[in-house]
Amino acid sequence: MHEMSIAMAVVEQVEEAAARLADGTEAAPSAQSVHLEVGELAGVVADALAFSFDLACAGTVLEGAALITETVPGRARCARCVRDWPTGMPPRLSCPGCDSAATELLSGRELRITEVRWAEQRRPAATFPEER
Repeated sequence: MHEMSIAMAVVEQVEEAAARLADGTEAAPSAQSVHLEVGELAGVVADALAFSFDLACAGTVLEGAALITETVPGRARCARCVRDWPTGMPPRLSCPGCDSAATELLSGRELRITEVRWAEQRRPAATFPEER
């Protein structure tokens, strides 16, 4: 189940952010919630990720934190006729307009931490810059 490795990577990144906030001068803050964008084409099973996240958080600054996921729909664009469309599930990757296979996937493969809310009110929400 790759959802466990995803959950462990999320926990690791949030723990690193908590350590940076503490900066060695105080205890690391605990997380209240973690917001994650998950593309519908990323191959992630939401229930398995939520279950794995709860297990991976045990004994960390994320213990008891909520995992809030936002599904990002898949979209593709045709290189020939420049039409774009929702890919759907299962994904349609050939152009519905001209049937070309020369397409580019615009969205739907995301797996990104977008925000962490800390339990202590004095802490600002941590945002994670978009990668790529």
